[in-house]
Amino acid sequence: MLSAAVCHKARLSRDARFDGQFFTAVKTTGIYCRSICPATPPKEENVEYFMHAHQAAQAGYRPCLRCRPDSAPHSAAWLGNQALLNRAIRQIEAGALDHQSLTDFADYLGVSDRYLRKLFVKHIGTAPKAYALYHQCLTAKQLLHQTRLPIKDIALSCGFNSVRRFNDCFLKAISLSPSQVRNNEAPQPANDLSLKLSYRPPFDWPSMQQFLETRAIASLEQISKDSYGRSFQINGVSGSFLATHLADKNAFAVKISLTDLSQLRAVIQKIRRILDLDTDISTVESHLAAQLPQGFPLKHGLRLPGIWSVFEAGVRAILGQQVSVQAAKNLVSQLVAELGKHNDQKCFFPTPQSICDSTLGFFRMPAARKQSLKSLAEHFLTSTEAEDPDSWLAIKGIGPWTVNYAKMRGLNDPDIFLGSDLGVIRAIEQCPKKTFDAAAVAPWRSYLTFQLWNQL
Repeated sequence: MLSAAVCHKARLSRDARFDGQFFTAVKTTGIYCRSICPATPPKEENVEYFMHAHQAAQAGYRPCLRCRPDSAPHSAAWLGNQALLNRAIRQIEAGALDHQSLTDFADYLGVSDRYLRKLFVKHIGTAPKAYALYHQCLTAKQLLHQTRLPIKDIALSCGFNSVRRFNDCFLKAISLSPSQVRNNEAPQPANDLSLKLSYRPPFDWPSMQQFLETRAIASLEQISKDSYGRSFQINGVSGSFLATHLADKNAFAVKISLTDLSQLRAVIQKIRRILDLDTDISTVESHLAAQLPQGFPLKHGLRLPGIWSVFEAGVRAILGQQVSVQAAKNLVSQLVAELGKHNDQKCFFPTPQSICDSTLGFFRMPAARKQSLKSLAEHFLTSTEAEDPDSWLAIKGIGPWTVNYAKMRGLNDPDIFLGSDLGVIRAIEQCPKKTFDAAAVAPWRSYLTFQLWNQL
C-alpha cells in the first residue's frame, strides 16, 4: 500500500510511474483522477486517496473527464505471488463473468465461490461480480471517449445484453450517462477501431521489438521499428491488431479489426498481456536489484513479450526444443504455411483440430516430436485442463522446459526461471558473480530469465 505522503508527491509531480497505482479523489468537486491528471492540483486537505478506481466510485466520486481513469494502466501485477487472484482478475477483465455464474467461474479456477469472494474482498475491497461490472463500465467509458461506435455496439462489446441495462449500470457506476460521456461527433458503425493503451514507464520497447522480430512469422505477424501486430482467432471470431509505440505518451496506439465486437474486451486484455502493459516494472526491478549480486547488469524497462494463446506458446516451445531460435522460427513458419487458415489476405495460427488431422509429413524432424505436437493438440480437444500447462507433463516429449516456456509467454506468468535453458546458463556464466540464488528473486523470476537472455 502506498502512503499518503508518496501519493502526494506523485500527484504533484505527475509521475507516470504511479499511473494507475492510486487515484486522487477531490472532495470539493466529487471527482477522482489519475496521478498524471493535467488539472491544477487541489490542496492536500481536499483530497483522499484510493488504491482502486472502483473504491473511489463506491465512495461517491465520478471519474475525471480530462485524465480519464478508464485509460490508466491496470494494477493486477501489484499482487505479486497471488497467482490465483491475478488469474481471476485477468479473466474477469476479459469477460469471464459476463455470461456465467460466479459458482461456475470459481469451479473453473478450482476454488469455491466463497473463497474467491473472500480473496477479492481482502485484496481488492469488493466482490468479484461488483468488480466485473465496474470494469465493464470503465471499458465502455474508454470506448465512448476514443471511438465513434454506436452506444448499442459498445454495450454489446462490454458484455451487456441490452442498452437499457447498460445505461442503468453505467449511470450507477460512473455517475454519468453514456450520452454525457460521448462527444458531439455522430456515431459511426465500424468493426475497425483505434484505442490508446497506457503503461507505466520505464518500457524498453527496443528490446521487446528485437525479441519479437527475431521470432515473428511473416504471414502471421507484422513488425516494424515502432509497431507490432498480428492476425488472430478467438472464440470463433477473426481479427487483427497493430500496436504502435508512443514513447512520449507512455502508451500504444492500437488499431483493432474484428468480425464480431462481442470479443473486444478479451482481445484488449490479450494485447495488454502480450505487450506486458500492466506490470509495475519499477517494483519488479527494485526487487531484482535487492536480491541479485552487486554488479549484475540490470536493464531497465525490460518486459515479458507474450504469445497470443497458451496453445500457440506450447506449439512454439515444442518446435523450439534443442534447436536455435532461427531453426525454431523456420519450423513454425512451415507449420503456419501448411496448416494455417487463410482468409481475406490474413493468415491464422493452426488450430488444434488442424494439427490433429495432419500427418505432419512436411516436417523433417523425429517422429517422436511430431507425435508430441499431435498429442498436445488432442489434449486441447479433449481435456478441460488443457489451458493449464502443468497438465501437459503427462504427454510424452513434453518436459518442464516446454511447460515453463508456455507459462512464461502464453500466460505471462511472472515467476518462471528457465534455469535449464542453454541461453540462461551461458548468461549466468558471463555474470560478474556467477553464483546467485534465483529462488530469492520470486515472485519475479520470469523477469530475471529475460534479463539473462538480454545479456546475450
